Amino acid sequence: MAAAVTGAMATLLPKLADLITKEYNLQRGVRGEIMFLKAEMESMQTALLKISQAPIDQPPDIQVKLWAKAVRDLSYDLEDNIDKFIVCIETHGQPDKSHNFRGFIDKCLSLLTKGKIRHKIGIDIKDIKNRIKEVSERRDRHKVDSVAAAKPPGPTIEALRLSALYAKATDLVGTDKKSLAVVKMLMEGDEVSMKQLKVVSIVGLGGLGKTTLANSVYEMLKVQFNIQQQKLQLDCTPFSPKRKGCMAFVSVSLNPTMEKIFKSLLHQFDKHAYQNINEASWGEAQLIGEIRTFLGDKRYLIVIDDIWDKSVWENIKYALPGNEHGSRVIVTTRILDVAQQAGGVYLLKPLSVADSRKLFYQRIYETENKSPPNHLFEVSEKILDRCGGVPLAIITIGSLLSSKKGRTQTHEYWSKVYKSMGSGLDNSHDDVKNMRRILSVSYSDLPPHLKTCLLHLSLYPEDYVIQTEHLIWKWVGEGFVEENPNKNLYEVGEDYLDELINKSLVQPVKFDNANKVRSCRVHDMVRDLITSLSNEENFLTIVGGQQPLHQSSKIRRLSIQTSSEEVANQLPSLSCVRSLTVSSPAFSLLPALSRFPVLRVLDLTDCKQVDNSHWKDICSLFHLRYLSLKGTSITKIPKGIGNLQFLQVLDLRSTEIEEELPSSFIQLTQLLLVLMLHSIPCAVPRWMCSMSSLLSLSITLKTLGEEDLQVLGSILCLSDLFIRVEKPTPGRDKRKVVDSGCPFVRLTRFSIKSDTMELRFAQGAMQSLQTLLIFMLSDVRETLLQFGDFVLGLENLSSLEHIHVNVRSDAKEMENVRNAVQKEIDMNQNNPKMTFPVIKVYKSGTYGRFLDVTKFSNYGELRREVGRLFGLEGELEDPLRSSWKLVLMDREGDLLLVGDVPWHEFVNVVSCIRILSPYEMEQMILY
Repeated sequence: MAAAVTGAMATLLPKLADLITKEYNLQRGVRGEIMFLKAEMESMQTALLKISQAPIDQPPDIQVKLWAKAVRDLSYDLEDNIDKFIVCIETHGQPDKSHNFRGFIDKCLSLLTKGKIRHKIGIDIKDIKNRIKEVSERRDRHKVDSVAAAKPPGPTIEALRLSALYAKATDLVGTDKKSLAVVKMLMEGDEVSMKQLKVVSIVGLGGLGKTTLANSVYEMLKVQFNIQQQKLQLDCTPFSPKRKGCMAFVSVSLNPTMEKIFKSLLHQFDKHAYQNINEASWGEAQLIGEIRTFLGDKRYLIVIDDIWDKSVWENIKYALPGNEHGSRVIVTTRILDVAQQAGGVYLLKPLSVADSRKLFYQRIYETENKSPPNHLFEVSEKILDRCGGVPLAIITIGSLLSSKKGRTQTHEYWSKVYKSMGSGLDNSHDDVKNMRRILSVSYSDLPPHLKTCLLHLSLYPEDYVIQTEHLIWKWVGEGFVEENPNKNLYEVGEDYLDELINKSLVQPVKFDNANKVRSCRVHDMVRDLITSLSNEENFLTIVGGQQPLHQSSKIRRLSIQTSSEEVANQLPSLSCVRSLTVSSPAFSLLPALSRFPVLRVLDLTDCKQVDNSHWKDICSLFHLRYLSLKGTSITKIPKGIGNLQFLQVLDLRSTEIEEELPSSFIQLTQLLLVLMLHSIPCAVPRWMCSMSSLLSLSITLKTLGEEDLQVLGSILCLSDLFIRVEKPTPGRDKRKVVDSGCPFVRLTRFSIKSDTMELRFAQGAMQSLQTLLIFMLSDVRETLLQFGDFVLGLENLSSLEHIHVNVRSDAKEMENVRNAVQKEIDMNQNNPKMTFPVIKVYKSGTYGRFLDVTKFSNYGELRREVGRLFGLEGELEDPLRSSWKLVLMDREGDLLLVGDVPWHEFVNVVSCIRILSPYEMEQMILY
């Protein structure tokens, strides 16, 4: 939901409606007051949304910000009170249904308790009403609805953009090669394509240098589009200079005025003819017509800088006639979708290590050929690593360390700057403010729910690789993901993450065989921004981070990452904390969980100090939606877990649970995800088929039985299933057949890990299955020995799109398995793709080695591991300097170069890897 903008409004308003309409037997007058609250809060929600949409160069006045914060706090407090009421009403008064005297007494006590609860909610509602009246009066007093603009806290965004256009030549580090690459995209082609209109879209993160690159290309090509200058001699085919060229460079930005953009184009085309165009009262359609007429018989070169929306590009495109005069258009954008729509995508990459150093040193010392002294070299390399090749980050940090600004050249100061990167740079420096303002445009462009999800990423440490499945389920548990009638909550969360990646705010790290992002990270520059915003909005409190604690603020989301008792003792009241994440070293400082009465998210991952004694407090956290006890020391699950009736996500992986699930587990009717891998090995309880909301399940079984499959196949909403089988079924020589008797109606992803493959799919089985992953832990010959073949019936999985097979054996048997699987896939009418990730690596004079390439995130990691295996440490990491070459072979035995295969397509294309000496490389190329 949109917590970062509207607090708890998105979940609060439906609850207020329920209190009015449902039979809670509220006291006389309370319903009327609730209706008043609902109307007031709806009005305030509208005002909060309006405030969040204020132009970035016209931020709300400080009084407006304080009012917005007060409203968000009010929404949280009101929801907490309502939730307490609902929990109390629904958890009290369920006495023994027997008709004996004890049952009568329990019933009377229940009625008495409920009466007290209703009286209490009536008092709470009156208190909240008084607070709302006070906030409403402040709203009128400060004229919040007018969203009064404060003085911009620095240069406007447009002024910062102009600085990229007029940068000094010495600052344009690493631009030459990229400029030539873009020029090549614009200018190469046959005679016919050279005459057609071409568009190249430069896309990348804010601060990566898109505007600078576009301007560099623009300056290089200008001469070819101006009849009054001589023709520029480039390697590519030049245009005829007989036709007058028109040139223009316009910036669009986040909230463009189309008339202003079109008038700027006309004025740049012909300053004399359109010298008074800005005074003209022409509409958009008339301006488009004028531009098309003017450009109809001309060759033009136009840069459209900083487009944020596909509809804006569509409008501009209407004005650009596709004549046969060889016109060229360059677009820059942070949004991948916009670049793909405009066409000719050029994905701008970060600076190389060498160029990063050059720019960094120039910024610090304002001269070329000077580098830090020896005692600062190591920390300077760490700083550059965190900058990630992003020019804006390098320039900003370089300015903080600039010797010309009197910065101290000590290891202590440089280390302080390094440690603050990504978690709160000193905002007193203009360069830091400007960097954040440039990036904050991307944040301002986000809808409220994505702003919330982005701020939540400040929870993760610098350089942390985030597992997307864990992240999305955390969003679900936090209540950030909105319901969609056509998708489940996890799928909606996937869309949220994809959109943040599309807007260049999150970087994908690893893809699966279905080309879905499995892990991601946040650039330290973006993390610095969201950490700053999170602290400003009191969104998330990190104890042990770089930012100081705000004693006066109520803490809603808390992450404890320190083992310092002094820091932990600074914590204010914890009664309002809704989300708690604790690192293992910090657990000893954690107060009793009973001090967190409204907790919704509890993440105790890898806290070994957590054992069975903590269950009592955990089972009393009635509001819990998300509970992770992964890697803790618990050994049982008590019956009391049935109290957690709002629980949606439960992670019990890698625990030492010795007992089977209690029958009270069935009371967790809202569970969406249960993770029990590397935990209790058990049979699937029959009652699990009644868990109608369950979307995703991972479970460890002692053996895989027919009844297990029938129960699992009957879970109505199950879409993702991972089964780990500890032991093969003794005496079984025929595979278990999965057919329509185990319907798995909505299962789209199925993973099975076992010593042998005991399943065969009959016709009509798992009709929604799209992805199948098979992991065999023992030598594949054990499967062949048990069943005599590798016939799995893959041709019967009618919706299958991807199959991943990970087996162990010698080269011959692995090839036989690959061929057997490929044969069945070839018979599948849906033409699924196969991933066989275990690839053999050869080097002359040595035995081949097998590598599971799915454990690597990029070619650099693969090179390092191959070098280690074959005693070539450091030799393969720099392909330009190394005498040894790493080459790839496809399934047909053809030679591939590393650059020919995108990493996320590696396992679908490459069959084996060879390490070649210079002589072998020469012979291979020769023959």
